[in-house]
Amino acid sequence: MMPKKKPEPESAITPLMIESRIYLIRGVRVMLDSDLAALYEVETKVLNQSVERNSDRFPSEFSFLLTGHEVVDLRSQIVTSKIGRGGRRYRPRVFTEHGVAMLSSVLRSEIAVRVNIDIIRSFIRMRQLFATPGELIAQLQKLSETVQLHDSQIKAIMDILQKMIEPPPEPPRGKFGFPIPERSKESA
Repeated sequence: MMPKKKPEPESAITPLMIESRIYLIRGVRVMLDSDLAALYEVETKVLNQSVERNSDRFPSEFSFLLTGHEVVDLRSQIVTSKIGRGGRRYRPRVFTEHGVAMLSSVLRSEIAVRVNIDIIRSFIRMRQLFATPGELIAQLQKLSETVQLHDSQIKAIMDILQKMIEPPPEPPRGKFGFPIPERSKESA
């Protein structure tokens, strides 16, 4: 007999809370280190130190530091403190979906595992809801081709229906009676 699996504890973190913290940077959906730290209930400094100690687990496709320009662009999307006014002293680190998955092996807490599952589910849900721009263009082109095909098929059906609705042409009437030979004008 297999042991029963423990039911997953209810999370206070909602998918909306997670999805509101996912940003599109460099064409990739990512989460900020500070947002992840808040969800994992650890300090941002602790999270980043764990990542630095295990840097071989976080290649650039999993995690990267934002450039100064990206930080400014991100500030226009969210409210963050300004550098030099008691806020962050270092550029934020962001994590892709794979980087978030790797964090659970670095932050070995029960909360980190539970939150990671919720975050990965949110990434999957967003991937299903929002296609990347290239995928969206491909889907729109496919839809356009389908619509054009349907347009031509609908036109053909309409032509056939129009022919069916029109009354049939009257057959040419034959002449009744006997043929009268034409008289020449001279005999008249």
